[in-house]
Amino acid sequence: MTEAAATEGGKRVSWVELYFDLIFVFAVSQAARDIAERPTWSGLGIAFGVFLTLWWTWIGFVVLYNRNVEDRPSRRLFVLAATLPCAVAAVQLQNAPEGDLTGFTLSLAAARVILAVAYPVCAPGSATARRAGVGYGLSTVLFVAAALVGTPWRSIIVAVALLQEAGFLLLGSARRGRRDRRRRTWRSRTDALREAMRPPEDPDKRVDAAHLAERFGLFMIILLGEIVVSVGTSALGVPERTLSFWLGLLSGLVLAAALWWIYFDSAASINEYVLRASGGNPAMAYGIYAGGHLAPAFALLAIAAGVSLSLHGHSSRAAGWFVAAGLAAYLISTRAFPTMRGTVFGRVLRFVGMAATVCLGLLERVLSPTAVVAAVTLWAVGAAAIVSWRRPGVLSRLSDDPLSLFHRP
Repeated sequence: MTEAAATEGGKRVSWVELYFDLIFVFAVSQAARDIAERPTWSGLGIAFGVFLTLWWTWIGFVVLYNRNVEDRPSRRLFVLAATLPCAVAAVQLQNAPEGDLTGFTLSLAAARVILAVAYPVCAPGSATARRAGVGYGLSTVLFVAAALVGTPWRSIIVAVALLQEAGFLLLGSARRGRRDRRRRTWRSRTDALREAMRPPEDPDKRVDAAHLAERFGLFMIILLGEIVVSVGTSALGVPERTLSFWLGLLSGLVLAAALWWIYFDSAASINEYVLRASGGNPAMAYGIYAGGHLAPAFALLAIAAGVSLSLHGHSSRAAGWFVAAGLAAYLISTRAFPTMRGTVFGRVLRFVGMAATVCLGLLERVLSPTAVVAAVTLWAVGAAAIVSWRRPGVLSRLSDDPLSLFHRP
């Protein structure tokens, strides 16, 4: 497989989609700020719930454009209309640390009203689009109900809404007859992956790999930008330009660059290639992008919050753990660490690498916050070097067997 083969063909991201993503820049910034203002594991959990809800709202509009080839004015108007409730939801996030998410939930219910109308209108005659419209109509009702109740029922109702959205958007691609025959039959992980590598019989369910890869790549750039912004704002808040200041500033910027390298030098093109090889199977799109990118995306937010706390000299011990654990989650979900399939040594090597990454958070006991960021940065640079070293072998293996991307080490 060549790099050209991994990027040829497919539709491009439209200008209105880029404008829509600007709203999510604001929302993502608010989520990162909430983590920094409440640097506890419970605060991180609340932020993850908020981010997950925003993530699936964004996914809805990504799939809307992905499955409709023409960039018509009607689709642009729907996307532009959606910027309003999404912007209100971002503003309402200021109440998230106190647990008040009523306005946030109602705003995202309004966004789902737009999706419920947009899918059938933008693709008239499509059974898949009608199904999505009905599904988002149900989600609207669930989100309104969630806004009217307190915790923990709100979280449960929203979780049900998001699960059913995942079902009708990307997971309902199997043929009904095959699904009925296998309802009582256990399938191995390999069988499920082989099924996901088969092109969908219904053209309406086919996913455009090039568009999806570019859209998610741009969103990852947005999240990487949060780290750069965290470094910049931290630098502006420091009056003295000491050695510690320069160490933190340069380490933060190099860390962002290393994380960029890990994703775009290898993972981005590999993910697109595998989705192309599946013929645009929506189940594979879910595994690689909608579900598969959730962990690295939120990991970048946690890293951004940890860097901000560290460079501001925050006393919370969570700062170093946010950066270290965030890096570990990012490396796992982007498959950056080397694997040796079928060997005990490969499994041990992967476990030791992940454990060592997480344990970088212990350095906070003996080093200054900026020195911890510098140590994590050196580790990330080493991981980026490993990614570049492994890339030719991974690409060669994928040419022979695209499913090798998912084989356990």
